[in-house]
Amino acid sequence: MIAHRTASFLLRCVALGAITAFQPAYAYEILSAVSLQKVSISGNKRVSTDVIKRYAELDDDGGVTESQVNDGVKKLYRTGFFSDVRVLTKNNGIEMRVMENPSINQVMFKGNDKLESKKLEGEIQLRPRGIYTKPRIQEDVERILNLYRRSGRFAATVTPKIEPLDQNRVNVVFEITEGSVTRIGHIEFIGNKYFDDSTLKSVINTSTECWYCVMSENDTYDPDRVAYDQELLRRFYMNQGFADFTVKSVSSELSPENDAFFLTIVVDEGVRYTVNKVAFNSDIPDAQMKDLTKTIPFAQDQLYNASAVEDSIDKLIDDLGNKGFAFVNIEPELKRHENKTLDITYNVKEGERVYIERINIEGNVRTLDGVIRREFRLVEGDPYSTSKLQRSEQRLRNLGFFDDVSITTKRGRTPDRVVIDVAVKERSTGEVSVGAGFSTADGLLADFGVRERNLLGRGQDLRLRTMIATQREQFDVGFTEPHFLGRDVSAGFDLFRLTQDLRQESSFDRQSNGGRLRFGYGLTENLRQELYYSYLDNSVSNISPFASRFIRDQSGQNTTSLVGQSLILDMLDNRLTPTKGYLVRADLDFAGIGGDSQFIRPELRSAYYYTPYEQWTFMFAGSGGYVHALNDGIRIQDRFYLGGREIRGFNNAGIGPRDGTTRDALGGNAYYTATAELLFPLGLPEDLGFKGAVFTDIGSLFGIDETGSEVRDSSKPRGAAGLGIAWNSPFGPVRLDFARAFLKEQYDETQTFRIGFGSRF
Repeated sequence: MIAHRTASFLLRCVALGAITAFQPAYAYEILSAVSLQKVSISGNKRVSTDVIKRYAELDDDGGVTESQVNDGVKKLYRTGFFSDVRVLTKNNGIEMRVMENPSINQVMFKGNDKLESKKLEGEIQLRPRGIYTKPRIQEDVERILNLYRRSGRFAATVTPKIEPLDQNRVNVVFEITEGSVTRIGHIEFIGNKYFDDSTLKSVINTSTECWYCVMSENDTYDPDRVAYDQELLRRFYMNQGFADFTVKSVSSELSPENDAFFLTIVVDEGVRYTVNKVAFNSDIPDAQMKDLTKTIPFAQDQLYNASAVEDSIDKLIDDLGNKGFAFVNIEPELKRHENKTLDITYNVKEGERVYIERINIEGNVRTLDGVIRREFRLVEGDPYSTSKLQRSEQRLRNLGFFDDVSITTKRGRTPDRVVIDVAVKERSTGEVSVGAGFSTADGLLADFGVRERNLLGRGQDLRLRTMIATQREQFDVGFTEPHFLGRDVSAGFDLFRLTQDLRQESSFDRQSNGGRLRFGYGLTENLRQELYYSYLDNSVSNISPFASRFIRDQSGQNTTSLVGQSLILDMLDNRLTPTKGYLVRADLDFAGIGGDSQFIRPELRSAYYYTPYEQWTFMFAGSGGYVHALNDGIRIQDRFYLGGREIRGFNNAGIGPRDGTTRDALGGNAYYTATAELLFPLGLPEDLGFKGAVFTDIGSLFGIDETGSEVRDSSKPRGAAGLGIAWNSPFGPVRLDFARAFLKEQYDETQTFRIGFGSRF
């Protein structure tokens, strides 16, 4: 009986060997439990016999069964080291004959011009000295294709080539045909009745191919962008009264040539609602809610607006927080009627008091934790406050150190505790700028600057800049410690050297060398005071022999030593690109602590921003100043000058007292300005950073200590209006303004076109 079973077992092993010659060994299943005495391995070159047995989990010291051999073959295939495993009978045992997969010598890319090889290498799995397998190379082909699709190149093809080498090695070559960028050829909307296709196209980010899109990627197909477009459409319709709007489907069809996408967006607009009535359902005493209900922006028969509802909820939460109700939850409830009206009910509930258990910070690979924590208006143990948390997030964004700031909350160890998670994404804060350009104020210019706004991750600001222009040479260095000695007190210094050629405006050259020490601290959350001391060494030289006698009288060198203070009230939503809020700055300088100049110089500036519609921003600004002499008079370099940047349509120093004979600008002791400006979209992709502007500037410069028949001086207002283009360029704000003066004096000097760099205030 035993002999019969042994013979049967050997016959099955022979059959097993024949099967594995034509297909993988894991395809068979043998159910015998007879033990074999010996397992041998052959064909292996890189992988040792012991390692193979360990992978297969075959230990022949006590014998192995056929089922164990079967499982072992499967396990060897799963390692990816072997392209073939065959089982052969040998005496009273079996031989496992393996064929190893080749090792990879090099991975190369050919034909990739638009995507760097380094980027492709980071996407694939195959690596030099790794193991080559067919499934992996097919997966890598798909990974490369997906990378090209994400960059808008859906016509790209990838062909893998295998180059055999000695010692069972191969080179893997991906031959790539990148093709052209697949643009959006057509966008069609279906189901839209109230708004035509052109209106809806202006709402979404995705656009069809256009001549100006060389600086944008919005005309390429991006599934993520299309998904965001659906949200933009929803917001647009919800703000126009369509409370039931939905995007039913979005389909994208690739042209047969793979060179264009046809995008079809099917929408269901639903009913357009007006507001019937607004009500409150609150567990907060009516006396506390009485004044707050006046902030609700809806009137009867007004179109429903989802954004207005959200804004009103935020306003209610903030106002209730100021009244001591820090933990309030407000949920809007809509009740629709058949006459296309709806009721809005604000369900107001006062939550239980919750405290901060812990604040976690992550993502700050460079910025120190303390720099982030000092911007927080909350600390561990404080009562939770939504308004303070929002203010903390705004302060972190205003630092300019991070590309993204995300603040989330989660439940703490007990129901009355909350944990705040702060996730930041660092951005580069070091800047090296080398530029050349043209300014109507300074002529041709070359500029070099180095700045680190987050020195050593401590939030310190260090800058060095030099500029050489046709009419101006400037060098300055500055340093700011925003939290001096660990307190909310900023400290810093500035050193500068400025040489100006003012011979076109006033027939002389001016040079100033000096420095400033400054300190600042917060009086309230939005009100800040700065104190400073400045010392300047001024000289007036190279005076034209035909210059005004008032300028010739001030030839030579003098010094100015002054102390000053500034009060800054900042209620803007964003310091870099404000859309709402206001900013007020009051400066007061006193010169006379040593030096040659003695005067008092107060100055006030303010700006107000208002955005009635998205991307349409009104800006109203005003300023005024006066300098009063404490001795014999105000020197020419201590006076105000107006025109150019402050009042467009006039030349630099084009407004104010002037020598009527020589046409030299003399400066003035008092001035005022007022500006009204509207910034609006130009229909270009938002990421290009272009906006149009329409503006009017009014102001005057007047008052001078000098007297004489040749002095021209008038306090009458001057005014100009015009159009402009504002570009938020990668190297800073750029303005191109066209303006014509409509109020001027005969002796004023006008300027129609101006190029300027930097922000106006």
